[in-house]
Amino acid sequence: MARVVILGSAAAVNDATHDYTHFLLIGEKDTPILIDAGSNPLGKIKNLGIDDESLQDIVLTHFHPDHVAGVPNMMMHMWLLGRKAPMRIYGLHHCINRIEDVMEAYGWQEWPNFFPVSFHRVSQRDDAPLLENKDFRIRAFPVQHFVPTIGMRIENKHNGKVLGYGCDTEPCLGVRKIAQDVEVLIHEAAGPPPGHSTAQQAGSIARECNAKSLYLIHYQVWNTDPEPLVDEAKSVFNGPVYLCKDYDEFEF
Repeated sequence: MARVVILGSAAAVNDATHDYTHFLLIGEKDTPILIDAGSNPLGKIKNLGIDDESLQDIVLTHFHPDHVAGVPNMMMHMWLLGRKAPMRIYGLHHCINRIEDVMEAYGWQEWPNFFPVSFHRVSQRDDAPLLENKDFRIRAFPVQHFVPTIGMRIENKHNGKVLGYGCDTEPCLGVRKIAQDVEVLIHEAAGPPPGHSTAQQAGSIARECNAKSLYLIHYQVWNTDPEPLVDEAKSVFNGPVYLCKDYDEFEF
């Protein structure tokens, strides 16, 4: 079975026990995939027993600090450890262009013996090919946020089950396409709109799109108890609802 490991669950204001939203996809045959990097995730990945050399694919959903600010530190960290393995970074033109600008501002082209890095720009359209390896087939969909942003449908190639990730979005057609008939829907609950969704709206999308289960993520934590979000989503969705927390793992 494929595994999802939640490395962070908070919205843009994190705290000591909730890092910014990012997670790992771990398959059966290929290397893991990192979704976003608002902070440097390598310490957490090491604690999972995963060598940073095996992390070769990173998907960046959009260019906001809580989703990309950890990239320069992560890259420097890997370089200082003597990394040789290649790195592939995927995202929309809007995001990738800015990541390249940030890395150039840090002068990374002058860091000697830097490992190979390639940037892969994803089309800003429905069902755009994003990434495929031995374990997963990932398609991207634009969603409605403050800057160009993608969510995705992630198919487990071994059993055909699909995980939908809406990323940062208000209710929109794109996230409904992502959520349609998925085994697992990971949906934000930072709401209300614009640019975000409430837990109740996430539950409504899960119900309307026949999702089998709902995992709430990217929620407010600063001086806030997020636990009531589960009941809020359950008020409109009859399936299982979970509140993602840092270091949670689940299979699909």
